[in-house]
Order: sequence, then structure tokens, then C-alpha cells
Amino acid sequence: MSATNGYSNPDVLVSTEWALDHMRDKSARFVEVDVDTKQYDEGHIEGAIGWNWQTQLQDQVRRDILTREQLSQFLGDSGVSSDTTLILYGDHNNWFAAYAFWLLKYYGHKDVRLINGGRKKWLAEGKPVTKDVPRFSKVTYNVAKPTLELRATRDYVASVLHKANQGLVDVRSVDEYTGKVIAPAGMSETAQRGGHIPGAKNIPWSQAVNEDGTFKSADELNALYDAKGISRSLKEVVTYCRIGERSSHSWFVLKYLLGYPNVKNYDGSWTEWGNLIGAPIEKQMPLHLTS
Repeated sequence: MSATNGYSNPDVLVSTEWALDHMRDKSARFVEVDVDTKQYDEGHIEGAIGWNWQTQLQDQVRRDILTREQLSQFLGDSGVSSDTTLILYGDHNNWFAAYAFWLLKYYGHKDVRLINGGRKKWLAEGKPVTKDVPRFSKVTYNVAKPTLELRATRDYVASVLHKANQGLVDVRSVDEYTGKVIAPAGMSETAQRGGHIPGAKNIPWSQAVNEDGTFKSADELNALYDAKGISRSLKEVVTYCRIGERSSHSWFVLKYLLGYPNVKNYDGSWTEWGNLIGAPIEKQMPLHLTS
């Protein structure tokens, strides 16, 4: 496992060394979760299956997360049962792996973990990869009813704006937060307007990780969020980004690494909010953050 680093739930992280030693564990299933499967096809951890965020972890018609029935079918087809330990990792500093972690927890899967540092660290260390695609027998898996308190909808976000003891965290870049750009260069999912949800604190996801993609220590993370007024004493914290993957990463940090009692992920994020007619937005940087 990874060093605890003062985390509230250290067991949700495994190190690359642990992963290398446990690749053949029959009770564990390694999964590479990427925005697509191009990198998986180029080489992945031995025994890992590949999940495509674009085509497999979203409903292709409703622009929504998978339903309970869809996820049950998908996991069963992947050979995953309710007692399978899922070890997730992926591209983009584990953004999409974190999204899968959030989705699985939303639907009650018990044992899910992330490889600290993800694909980036695995490759940087020269650890072995293969192009062999494993095959697992299908099983029947009826996932649990959703844990609704882990997800924020647009209506919910609108209902708690400016309420006392409520934290809203925009984890995008400063340029996205201020409205200078609507989306990072080359990203297709976008919105009609730039800016941020009123009252949101800008704490980019990247500030929570080290150069090698691993998470910073609990002391460093607590200092990061406390400095922006996002403390565990808040009644609730909601994270959001552009399409829900970076916000899942920060949601993971707050809920599992720091142990905040009530954290929701607004997966609709800016592609939804920035397209809503009449939804309030702010574009300027808050005065206390300007130079």
C-alpha cells in the first residue's frame, strides 16, 4: 500500500510498487480508465482491462451517468462482482480513474482503490506494460441503489448558493475560472459562457498533486483548502469542473484523503451550468485574490 501520509482513509491508495507485486492477485481487478482507450492499446499493466470514459462510463443518449441497470450490465460483462477489489489508474493524472471511483462509490461498490500517480508514474518508473488484453468470464452483478448524497445536481447547486456553512470548489484552471477561456485548448466539450458559479472558491485540482502525479500529504492538502476557507467544519462541500472528471479527483481528495464528512461531486459541472439559460455566473476574480 502507499505510505499513509496522514490520510483519513489511506487504504484507498496503493503505490506503484504494491501494484507491481499484486498484478496477479485473483481477488483484485486492475482497470485502466482513460478518456479513450488509445493509451491502453499502446501498453498497460498486465492483467488490466481498459474502460473508455467517453463510450462506456456515460449514457450515450441522455448525457448522464450510467443508470443502475447499465452499470450492473457493464460491470458484469467486465467480470466484476460485488466482492471484487477494483484497482483503478489512468491517464491525465488519474482524472478519469477518479471519475470511475466516484461512480462506483455512488453505486455502492465496496472496495475501490487508486494507484497513486496513475499511468504517468508507472511509465516514468519504467515499470512493465503489455498489449495483451485479458478476458474474464461474465458474471451477474446487481449494483446497489445510488448513494445520492455523493452527487450534486444543477438544481441542488442553485438551491445552496450563498448559504452559510456551504463550500463550493471550482477545481479548474484560473483562466477557466475567470472566464478568460471556456475550456482548455483542444477540449471539445464546452459551454456558451465562461466564468464560474457565484461564490465558488478556485482551488485547481493540480495544486493537490506532486510533480510525479502522486497526492500531496494530508498536512499540505489541509493547508491548501483551509487557506481558501474550505475546511472540514463546513456543513458540506461541492466540487465541480468542466465535465466532472477533475472535480472527481478533488472530491476524492476531500472525502477520502482528508475525511471531510459531506462532499458532493457536481458532475454536470461547467458544460451544464455555462449553458443554462438564466443561471447566475461570475467572471471576475474575487477581490481578495487579485493583485
